[in-house]
Amino acid sequence: MTEQLTTTRWPDLFHEPRTPLRARAARAILRTTVSRVPVRVTFPDGTSWGAGGPDSPELQVVRPASFFARLGRDTKIGLGEAYMAGDWRAAPGTDLAELLAPFAERLTALVPAPLLRLRKLVDVRLPHAERNSVEGSRSNIERHYDLSNELFMLFLDPTMSYSSADFDGTEPRVFDDLEPAQVRKIDAILDAARVGEGSRVLEIGTGWGALAIRAARRGAQVTSITISTEQAELARERVALAEVDDRVEIRLQDYREVDGEYDAVVSVEMIEAVGEEFWPTYFATIDRVLAPGGTVAIQAITMAHDRYLATRHSYGWIQKYVFPGGLIPSERAVDDVLRAHTALRVTRRRPLGTDYARTLRLWRERFIGHADEVRAAGFDETFRRMWELYLAYCEAGFAVGYLDVVQLRMERPA
Repeated sequence: MTEQLTTTRWPDLFHEPRTPLRARAARAILRTTVSRVPVRVTFPDGTSWGAGGPDSPELQVVRPASFFARLGRDTKIGLGEAYMAGDWRAAPGTDLAELLAPFAERLTALVPAPLLRLRKLVDVRLPHAERNSVEGSRSNIERHYDLSNELFMLFLDPTMSYSSADFDGTEPRVFDDLEPAQVRKIDAILDAARVGEGSRVLEIGTGWGALAIRAARRGAQVTSITISTEQAELARERVALAEVDDRVEIRLQDYREVDGEYDAVVSVEMIEAVGEEFWPTYFATIDRVLAPGGTVAIQAITMAHDRYLATRHSYGWIQKYVFPGGLIPSERAVDDVLRAHTALRVTRRRPLGTDYARTLRLWRERFIGHADEVRAAGFDETFRRMWELYLAYCEAGFAVGYLDVVQLRMERPA
């Protein structure tokens, strides 16, 4: 569903926000904040703020009035919108993720304690329209995964895996290092779920079919479900091309509608789109369809439990523009839901956080390198800046440990 993304899609960005009092407050807060961060914030008049030296990452404010007005109007979302609108940029010679990393590393300590008490006054609650009901989930998924298969092809590796790779301790140098690392990740999930000849496998979240194909080549019978029409269409084509369509069924189906019995249930980075309200239903469904003696393996982006508690009801830039309805759990939150609503328990944990930072770096380099093709596919400059910031923002989070990604094996105790 390639869609022409013009400035009409970004109504909040292309008028000058007029919030002078809040803009002045944002200016004062930012100046205090960056005085403790090893970066430089520079302005057109030559002014420079921050604790960084000449070789530190540099944030260039291009349009100060607009920049501070956006920060003042919506502190959490304004910085991202200001980047989308071109109000600021990473200076030449500064990588965007490396600029964001010092902020991500200090995120929990950046805001002075007195201002944290005012958090409820500036936090925006998650929109009810983005609630992950059956209909809401379809709408949320469409807004990201149904943008265009061609767009994702421009920066993903040939497996079309849109989740963290597993570099097994190696340092990727070029984009060609990504495909074998993605295959390694898929194999690790299948191994954790003990998928082999004759296994009945349920995959929740098809992606573009790479895991289903790999499982079928092990001799498994795979039912893979998705609510993305674009992904389902291409996944079926890829399954047929791989000549495993006799062992793989791709269903356009919500996880809440699944029936049957399966020896293994696998799901890679899908829980982030479920929503806290529906985690009990998600895991109870898995428990219900898992055969006696069966095994579950999921890959999940996570954050520390205190950060999850602080942000779980808060609406941010990435939810507004990139992943509507998205929420990242903590491992403790997952454990709590399993204990309360299922007979399942986590029996193995395997973190891959630094691998995700490397994966995102390769995706971003590829995306930037295909800027002309992105434009030709109908995506405007505002979208390009949004997507670049999203990839860099996530890379920085994983690089400094603010975010993690973990492979979890789940089983019923004997």
